[in-house]
Formats: sequence, C-alpha cells, structure tokens
Amino acid sequence: MPALPVPSEVTTRPRPTSADLRADGWLAAGLLLGAILSAALGSVAGVYGEDTSHLSWALLYTVALTGPLAVRRRFPEIAAVIVAVAFFVGVSLKVPELYVGNIALFIAVYTVGAWVDDRRRANLVRILIIVGMFGWLLVTTFQSATAPIDDGLSRVGVFSPFVAFMLIQFLVNAAFFGGAYYMGDRAYASAIERTVLQQRTAELEHERERTAAQAVALDRVRIARELHDVVAHHVSAMGVQAGAARAVLERDPDAARRALRGIESSARSALTELRQLLETLRTSPGADPAESTVSLAALPRLIDHARENGLPTSFTVVGDPVEIPELAQVNMYRIAQEALTNARRHGGPGAAADVRLRYDDSDVELEVANTGRGSSFARPGLGIVGMRERAAASGGRIEIGPRERGGFLVRARIPISAGVRA
Repeated sequence: MPALPVPSEVTTRPRPTSADLRADGWLAAGLLLGAILSAALGSVAGVYGEDTSHLSWALLYTVALTGPLAVRRRFPEIAAVIVAVAFFVGVSLKVPELYVGNIALFIAVYTVGAWVDDRRRANLVRILIIVGMFGWLLVTTFQSATAPIDDGLSRVGVFSPFVAFMLIQFLVNAAFFGGAYYMGDRAYASAIERTVLQQRTAELEHERERTAAQAVALDRVRIARELHDVVAHHVSAMGVQAGAARAVLERDPDAARRALRGIESSARSALTELRQLLETLRTSPGADPAESTVSLAALPRLIDHARENGLPTSFTVVGDPVEIPELAQVNMYRIAQEALTNARRHGGPGAAADVRLRYDDSDVELEVANTGRGSSFARPGLGIVGMRERAAASGGRIEIGPRERGGFLVRARIPISAGVRA
C-alpha cells in the first residue's frame, strides 16, 4: 500500500508535554548521580595516573555535563552545545569520568535531531559538534603520535598497534555520532507521521459525524416530503368535497351524501398511503419495497381520484412503457400527485388538467398541464420544492411555471437508468 502524502500544513512536531519535561528532569538527575559515582571510582582507580584532576573539578564537570539535559527538549541546541563543550573541557582536563559523558553527549546530539523543527539549524548544530569532535580527535591523535615517549603502544610499522588503536577510535566515534544523528532524524520523522495520523483520524471522525448528520437531515427531508405529498393531496380533496357538501346540503341531500362518501374515501386513501409510507420507512435496505410504495402503475387511479374531486383530467401514455427504477417511479408519481393537487387548489373554477407520460429510448417524461389560471409563486411552497428535489434525486430535471397561453405546467424528465444522487 503506497504511503500517504504528508499534509503540507504539518511542519512542526507537537511540543513536549509536562510528562516529557518531568522525565527530562529525572533523566538529568539519574545521569548526574551516575557521573558522580563514575568520577569517584575513576579517581580511586587512577585512570589518568598522576594527571587526574581534583575531585572538585569532577563535580563541576558532572553538573555541567548532565544539568542541560533537564531542559533538553525545551532548548535542544543550547543543551547540546553546553554538553559538547563540557565534554571537551572535562576530557582535556582529564576528569576521571569515562562513561556518563559519552551517554550525555549521545543524548544531546540525538535530541537536536529529534526536537528541532528548523531542520537546517538542526543539521548545522549537529554537524558543527561532530566536526569539532573529530577535529579535536585528530589533534589529540597527532599530539600522541609525535609525543617523545617510549611507553604505551608500539608505533613501529605502517600499521602499528598505535595506528590500529587510533583507527578503532575513529570508527567508534563515527558509529557513535552517526547513530545519534540517524536516530534523531528518525525520531523527528516518526513524530511528524504520528501527528499526521492523528490529524487524519480527527478529520475522519469529523467527516463521519458530519456524514451521519447529513444522513439524518436527508432522511428528515425525505419523510417531510412524503408526508406533505400524501397529506396535502388528500386533505385538499377532502376540503373541496366538504365545501361542495356544505353548499348542497339543504337543497340536494343526495349530492351532499356523495360528497361525504368522497371525503370518507379520501380519508381512507390517506390512511392507506400513510401506512404504506410507514412500512417503507421500516423496510430494511435489502427488502423489496414494491409492496409498500406507489409506482407509475397507480397513475390511472390518481387520475380517477382527481376527476372524482372536481378536476376534469385526461391521461395519455406515449410510447411503449419500459421498466424504470423503483425510486424514479415513486418520485414521478408524487410529482404528478402534487401537480394535480396544485391544479385543483389554484386553478380556479372550470380548470382542467392533462397528464401525459412519454417513454423514449433513454428518458421518461411526465407532463401535467392545467387550463385554469396560472399561479405566480413569489416564494415557492413546500410542494414545488419537493417536486424539484424528487426530480434531482432521480438524476432528472424539471420545469415548473405558468404557460404563455394560460394555466400552469409541470414537466419532469428522468433518465430510464436513473441513479440516486446525493
């Protein structure tokens, strides 16, 4: 799997925590005790013979060597320079401490590589320390090679024991400083990678929460749209029938009874469709929704209902019907239902509607036109908004507006291979 690119905004590693700073203090204290013990034992052992420095100098050396490590992550470059200078002075003065100084110098060089965000400055500080140490090693090697002494390692031959010992010193120092340099760089890179991963994790969590919120919002919109289409259609029809029943109640009781039966029928239909809607909402994603949703096959019944409620409506199918996705059928049915409801509510007396369903090779077109007065909506209502949303959800387009010759037109065109768009 290819590595993910590091975001450009991640250019610094996180600052040390209070726990990190406390750990540095404990590290410095532990190395200080170790350095004092090492210096005391070295003095007793006489590692430098008669040239060994006084123990008081050893105490100052150990403090200068380990004290800066207590703030090594706050001021890495300063701590490294102080430790390097203290190490140089201590060895030059022959302080009898041979081990903790090397550990402190390694940690100081490592810390510069691991904690300095300015990589150019980090490289410069480490290179200067390493070059200084190797320069010093060359000088001491030259002094040892030219010193007029007879004891010690033999210098006879091109590859004498003395030369072999000096080569070991150089190789050990190369491995020592190279390891500190490399491990510091790797620690810094690992910290940046961890920061990137943490940021990506936070972004993914935020995206997951946002996606979940969007899914909930979309479900709420879908439920509100379905409820509006079902309730508005049937309540509008019941309002028309109730008005007709009230108008003829005294002079034509039979007509009033027919209107009341129509109200009863509309109420039953509304309850049926609400039940279907609730069943659809409870249906699992993998279940067949055909039994709990409306479809284009129910358009003739919708036309009959419009006629029964005072809106003369014609219905024409052009072309050979083809199978289209369930969602597209539901959306086109609801668009027709809302368009007829608006025609009945806003068309005025004498309004009539014409519904045409056209099939061609790639699209299905639904056209609902009425001959009543054309309504001009300064602010689109929920029904018009819902029709636009339904057309978009099925990957189609819709035209809604008054006609030039009077009346109102709703024309939706949806691809046969309609897919759901977010």
